Amino acid sequence: MGCRRMFYFLLLGAYNEVNINIALFMPKFNDIDLKKWKETDIWTDSLWIISERDKTGKHSGFYHGNFVPQIPRQLITRYTKKNDVVFDPFVGSGTTAFEAESLERHFIGIDIQKELIEYIRGRLDVGGSFAELIEGDSASLDTFAKVKNALTKYGKKKVQFAILHPPYADIIKFSDLEDDLSNAKSLKDFLEKFSVILSNTISVLEEGRYMAIVIGDKYASGKWIPLGFYCMNEAQKLGLTLKSIVIKNMEGNRAKRNKEAIWKYRALSSDYFIFKHEYILIFKYEK
Repeated sequence: MGCRRMFYFLLLGAYNEVNINIALFMPKFNDIDLKKWKETDIWTDSLWIISERDKTGKHSGFYHGNFVPQIPRQLITRYTKKNDVVFDPFVGSGTTAFEAESLERHFIGIDIQKELIEYIRGRLDVGGSFAELIEGDSASLDTFAKVKNALTKYGKKKVQFAILHPPYADIIKFSDLEDDLSNAKSLKDFLEKFSVILSNTISVLEEGRYMAIVIGDKYASGKWIPLGFYCMNEAQKLGLTLKSIVIKNMEGNRAKRNKEAIWKYRALSSDYFIFKHEYILIFKYEK
């Protein structure tokens, strides 16, 4: 056998051994079949171009603060297994709840607005999984006592994945409630309270599992406010390990819909760029 052919077979053997090792030793925090890794529809790039919001199933675009269902679908599939518990302390209109339901994951969600909790509760039909919806302030220890009680009720100790999609500071006021995070009086107040919510979330998150923060930036008083990086810093200060920063494009933003020409003119007549992105920050909880 020639040297070149021998090298080829050695290389092929090494490649197969690497594949076997990956299958054997990859952490089992999801149900992805690595034998069919080429067929999976899971996105592994750090840039997510989503041209349109998925409007199928129970998803509705009525709520001004909801995010595209493709985001929780990708994250839940990537970071959980069937019957794991997904947690959302800003449940909003239920985007994450509905994705957890369709993927056969258990779900616990919190929102400060009673009407949103009632809306989601009336639309969920989880079958063999459970879904617990809690009205309350996610910065409150009393609210998280209810989360822990819910876990105990269903024989669970911790949640396996958390998705946080908080208000982008005061860009949109979601309610008149004083404790609503969108009513924080300053950026400092927003970050301090967000840090408390992060800490509360960590208290129910299983060690070795993951958390995602979906957040954008804001523009105020002629300055770009890097809200995403500030939130990332709060998570890192609490000891969370940053694993990835995914950039997601913002197509179809309600405030800019059918007004692209106007926004372009405004940008050209000033010194700023138009917001076209959000961050999906992936963290791992390691003690």
